[in-house]
Amino acid sequence: MKERLVIFDTTLRDGEQSPGAAMTKDEKLRIARQLERMRVDVIEAGFAAASPGDAEAIRTIAETIKESTVCSLARANERDVRAAGEAIRPAARGRIHTFIATSPIHMEKKLRMQPDQVVDAAVAAVKLARQFTDDVEFSAEDAVRSDMDFLVRIFDAVIKAGAKTINVPDTVGYSIPELWGERFRTLLARVPDADKVVWSTHCHNDLGMAVANSLAAVAAGARQVECTINGLGERAGNASLEEVVMAVRTRPDVFGVETGIDTTQIVAASKLVSTITGYPVQPNKAIVGANAFAHESGIHQDGVLKHRETYEIMRPEDVGWTTNRLTLGKLSGRNAFRARLGELGIVIESEEQLNHAFARFKELADKKSEIFDEDLQALMSDEAVTPEVEHYKLVSSRFHSETGETPNATLTLTIGGDEIKTEASGSGPVDAAFRAIESVAKSGAELQLYSVNAITTGTDAQGEVTVRLSRAGRVVNGQGADTDIIVASAKAYINALNKLHGVAKLNPQIETL
Repeated sequence: MKERLVIFDTTLRDGEQSPGAAMTKDEKLRIARQLERMRVDVIEAGFAAASPGDAEAIRTIAETIKESTVCSLARANERDVRAAGEAIRPAARGRIHTFIATSPIHMEKKLRMQPDQVVDAAVAAVKLARQFTDDVEFSAEDAVRSDMDFLVRIFDAVIKAGAKTINVPDTVGYSIPELWGERFRTLLARVPDADKVVWSTHCHNDLGMAVANSLAAVAAGARQVECTINGLGERAGNASLEEVVMAVRTRPDVFGVETGIDTTQIVAASKLVSTITGYPVQPNKAIVGANAFAHESGIHQDGVLKHRETYEIMRPEDVGWTTNRLTLGKLSGRNAFRARLGELGIVIESEEQLNHAFARFKELADKKSEIFDEDLQALMSDEAVTPEVEHYKLVSSRFHSETGETPNATLTLTIGGDEIKTEASGSGPVDAAFRAIESVAKSGAELQLYSVNAITTGTDAQGEVTVRLSRAGRVVNGQGADTDIIVASAKAYINALNKLHGVAKLNPQIETL
């Protein structure tokens, strides 16, 4: 029998630390539900000590998720561990993931602690965490640059203290597969009672080798991989969950392990995370990119038509690439609409929300001949902005753009409940719209990114716009979708302003593994 490889997803914690990728509690819950549907073993829901909002989001996920283990990160100190313990308390299965830096440069320059003090802090954190749960994971931050003898010492100590999972992170993406695999083999050989714990790998992608390093660790004996959907994460990101999972599934002859992942949910998870965070997936991204199963070359096309396996090592349907067409229209009922949302992991909290969402669906059906699941994801992302947090709202818009004339935008907004009409000119209609909004919002924010992507195919496709704004060190992404790309742009800018206004959870600047 093949050994089980535990999939530990940290999209909601490490992934959220991508600039502008902060998520609201409701958005985190939607992703957590999709991860549970995909049968992810462990969901790292956040860093409870980072903020009250993060702790509340973890607690809500812990109350909701029943099949996956819900985990909170905690530094190796009493305050963090207690915050994590309280946040995961409602979970059917809860885990505390505590960590401390172990490399000479981190201990000296950041922690300003001696090695003995680091070991003592790690042991104390693990023992305290065991008071909340039997499932305790310990990580040696910057293990890639840590002394091997010291790693053996601290891992031995925390295993004796009760840690069940030992994580070895390549925090800075410094390693290469051959060396990373050798590091695991050495640790498994030298650490006492190494066979009594699960060994985990957590790799960053600074040199583009996070997945390769993770797989090298698996080949060397690691039985948990920490990863994120779409490889999301700060700097160059983390190991990509979909690539790790499909690699071990496609090459059982090499790895000899299996996961419990329902791979048909991979594409849906990828699209959901992309929609919520505003981070688009590049077309040539492995597994989930739009071109991942496309064949342009005539030779390749001929081979695939004759026998699929000539050029495809995986079936697109195995990872969730389907038409995903929603056969609903103007005459479809609310129950069918609600049922399809449920299949997508979108929970309707009230009849009022259902009625409003259904009305917007009907409006969209008037504009588009076909509605896809991606359209519904975008529509419901807009619905997630509830009235009590919608300080800025677009009421109506009119745009004028003509060759030889200066483009103009006239908008009607509500700001704090007061209706205001505003007008501005710009180098194009989108620029004019943004100038009109800023003339009354006066946010002082800097526009860092403007990105447009088609949600589905066809000339009637909705355009999805991402706007990234920064102000006073805070960075947020705003999203908007509409069949009119200029309207979508205005929606995205307003969505970002609402987040900057403080009505949605902002990304805390916290240290990471």
